[in-house]
Amino acid sequence: MNSLTPILSTITASFLGSFVEVVEAFTIVLAVGVTRSWRPALTGAALALAVLAALVLIFGPLLALVPITTLQFVVGVLLILFGMRWLRKAILRSLGVIALHDEEAAFSKETAALRQQSEDLRADYLAGLASFKAVLLEGVEVVFIVIAVGGAHGLTLFAGLGALAAFILVMLIGLLVHRPLATVPENTLKFIVGLMLTSFGIFWTGEGIGADWPGEDLALIAIFAIVALASFAIIRSLRGSIGKTTAKAVQ
Repeated sequence: MNSLTPILSTITASFLGSFVEVVEAFTIVLAVGVTRSWRPALTGAALALAVLAALVLIFGPLLALVPITTLQFVVGVLLILFGMRWLRKAILRSLGVIALHDEEAAFSKETAALRQQSEDLRADYLAGLASFKAVLLEGVEVVFIVIAVGGAHGLTLFAGLGALAAFILVMLIGLLVHRPLATVPENTLKFIVGLMLTSFGIFWTGEGIGADWPGEDLALIAIFAIVALASFAIIRSLRGSIGKTTAKAVQ
């Protein structure tokens, strides 16, 4: 059980985190393909994937040169920062403080921009560049998630499998429906991934400084529960404060 827990949690965290990023990249690639043509869309995406693969091949082996405790501590701190950023945005979106990310709106915006450029002689180049930038930027986050989630325990392969599964699933669904995945509850996914990344970060930071976790890897479940309860308490508290402020403003 103990050996399966880190593997399953690594695959799940990588899958969910990558799924969100792949959906955002696919929205832009789809807009390019539908509006201009699939050639620049797929060419830009393929070039971006090649750059990402090169980054992984160059920097991936360097992780083996870093002492495991140092790697766990550094990755743990980065995961806490990364996870807390996702949690913050997800909480603020759930409270209506910042707008929800709308894939349909992003698709329409990108489509309109590409149509305006359709008369430009560089239209294919600009369309391919849009696809390249979208895949590269979102892909860098996926690479970070894979390395961060899998690197500290030597489970990068399993983290990569989780990311690959997310990529395949988004491609299959997107190509079947031929529309952006607007029905995906992106904010909920980001909230869950934020919880998981923060929990991983706390766990690995502790291991990096020599903490002896009760139950070893099973402690991840308890950490996740505590972080989730704290997050829900924050949401409830903020929602109450916003409600009181709104009521006073109405009066």
